[in-house]
Amino acid sequence: MAATKKPKSKANSPSPCPPATMQALGEAAECLRALAHPVRLRMVQRLLAGKYAVGELAEDCGIPENVASENLRFLQRCGFLASQRDGRHVYYRVAEPHLKNIMACVEARFLNTKG
Repeated sequence: MAATKKPKSKANSPSPCPPATMQALGEAAECLRALAHPVRLRMVQRLLAGKYAVGELAEDCGIPENVASENLRFLQRCGFLASQRDGRHVYYRVAEPHLKNIMACVEARFLNTKG
């Protein structure tokens, strides 16, 4: 005798994701992509401690200033950073308060060494 399949009940199957939720998840993915680079993660790590000039961040990351500027502007366009010009220098600071929590997760998972 052949086994018959039971129809799945709607109570057990997940409902489709609403378009607004999918849009929000898409925005989240874009933001995470912006952070998905070791130089940008290091910059955010430093900026969580205070504001820094482009040159200071470039030196810390071991990259040319123009590359640092490009990465900082990218993070600023994503809404993560804000900048302020002081004469010839541009200083960046964290504008998105949730970055602290995101970096705490990254650091806990990847940077904590077990002694």
